[in-house]
Amino acid sequence: MSVVLAAPARSLITAGLTATAVAAAATSGIAAAGGSAGIGLEVGGAPVPPSGFAVLTVVFSLAGLVLALVLARTARRPRTAFVRATIVLTALSLVPDALVDADSATKALMMVTHLVAAAVVIPAIARRLAA
Repeated sequence: MSVVLAAPARSLITAGLTATAVAAAATSGIAAAGGSAGIGLEVGGAPVPPSGFAVLTVVFSLAGLVLALVLARTARRPRTAFVRATIVLTALSLVPDALVDADSATKALMMVTHLVAAAVVIPAIARRLAA
């Protein structure tokens, strides 16, 4: 059974998946660079590999893409709803980073990766949504 998507949905999915891949590469690169610069990549005493940053970026970026697809079908102004929701969710994603058992540099690095991922994914998806 083949699923046929409307052109706007296809465009949204393609842009979302591309942005997800770019954001995952960026966050793992930032984590690796931070580790190379001497920033500890340990949370609660357990090491977090740079690939862990990429995996979480993919998971949450895909959640954002699903949100966009739902809003594209249900919201009166999908772009506005998506941008507002994802800005709030990005801000909320910084809270655990601030509270986690890690040193300040690690917390800051984690926050930067969230902001970079959001800066890549949110505009790429929002551009494909109706204003």
